[in-house]
Amino acid sequence: MGSEYVSDVTDNTFDTEVLQSQLPVLVDFWASWCAPCKAIAPAIDRIAQAQADKLKVVKLDVQANMRTASQFGVTNIPTFLVVKGGQVVGKQVGTAGGENGLKSLISSHI
Repeated sequence: MGSEYVSDVTDNTFDTEVLQSQLPVLVDFWASWCAPCKAIAPAIDRIAQAQADKLKVVKLDVQANMRTASQFGVTNIPTFLVVKGGQVVGKQVGTAGGENGLKSLISSHI
């Protein structure tokens, strides 16, 4: 579920919203039943707000969008991808490192 700074994407909108984005994109692959996904959500919102001019942040519900999750080899959630210029340039599985871990993941790509 998105927020003011985090958008929801689907199988149908992923190409346009993520792969064709002019900005680097942090993609959060999540599901509503995933406790770690819910726990890291406030950190994702803070990052999205702080980097709004340099980074696009989106969430993809893997249960409703299995095609995209499968296409990117997502087998555990949460999984975070950094996509820049249509290519995956960073990946993190799980919430190890919390907000600082996510900041490290995106830092060299924005």
